[in-house]
Amino acid sequence: MEAIIFCGIQATGKSTFYKERFFNSHVRISLDLLHTRHRENLFLQACLESQQPFVVDNTNVTKAERTKYVTLAKTEKYKVICYYFQSKIADSLERNARRNGKARIPEPGVKGAFSQLELPTNDEGFDQIFYVKITDTGFREEKWRNEI
Repeated sequence: MEAIIFCGIQATGKSTFYKERFFNSHVRISLDLLHTRHRENLFLQACLESQQPFVVDNTNVTKAERTKYVTLAKTEKYKVICYYFQSKIADSLERNARRNGKARIPEPGVKGAFSQLELPTNDEGFDQIFYVKITDTGFREEKWRNEI
């Protein structure tokens, strides 16, 4: 089974990437949809117990945030993959400004996530890490090279 952990500040394309790449194969676990950690935990436990592949589509900007998912998935023998989304603050703020309604995050929220951002490392227990960048033609995905 496969657990995928997204990492990146708001407005870096995580949810769109999920829809394009994993919509038909993985359950989406997202606080944007579930609204509470309790509901998130219920969905996560259901995936683990039923051996369902899943994607955690949250910012997960710190190692501490990612550790919970990695530990639980590894305990259940999942392959754990991280997708780090290029997190350039100016680009994210520009994309966020084009959002409407609840999709738009207050600017201090985006800047706060950026200030906490810790790049993922193999030491966290990931089996693989990928780097994802938004280009003019869509997403470009590369293997992680421990550098940006």
